Amino acid sequence: MGWVFDAESADEQGLVGIGADLEPETILAAYASGVFPTRFEPYCDPEWPMFWWSPDPRAIIELDGFHISRRLARTIRSGRFRVTINVDFGGVMLGCADREEGTWITHDVVAAYTRLFELGHAHSVEVWQDAQLVGGTYGLAIGGLFAAESKFHRVSDASKIALAALVGRLKQRGFRLLDIQMVTPHTASLGAIEIPRSDYLRRLSEALADTPTFVDA
Repeated sequence: MGWVFDAESADEQGLVGIGADLEPETILAAYASGVFPTRFEPYCDPEWPMFWWSPDPRAIIELDGFHISRRLARTIRSGRFRVTINVDFGGVMLGCADREEGTWITHDVVAAYTRLFELGHAHSVEVWQDAQLVGGTYGLAIGGLFAAESKFHRVSDASKIALAALVGRLKQRGFRLLDIQMVTPHTASLGAIEIPRSDYLRRLSEALADTPTFVDA
């Protein structure tokens, strides 16, 4: 069935609804409506239905407001790390899922976003040290929106390098909106901000009217 998502119908916690499938068209329709899926403990189990959210306020990173500290800039310039695009999407997803506290990125989520990657909607940024994948991030590109889903690191600064590379790519390619859903202390240190849901939905509509590409066809 075709699911209809109404971001403005969210409750005080930002919950829009429970259920729906993880088919590509469902996930894309949700993001295009300002809604995203996730599960929280104790519901991080594929046997539980998916929860769909549109929090107010919504967290974004302004593409011109990303903060790179002097130390991070030195690390990037050092040449100790190599950045790639879409080389190991599965490895990035599994890295993001590998958390002691549990994760919503269960096997059904991995399968769903891998399918979106195969269809050209999902993308990954990988950070390598020598031949080892040590960090990365992944998300969805829809029009001029990039919805960043998760990130991970196995060595210090690797996830920050991935985000810096992602922001640079989005600016280069003409994207307009980088959604990160919710602010954390880590993303706040990089310039993440919160905006009202109404502002986010307005900016989302403008971004969806654009047609940049994350990678060349």
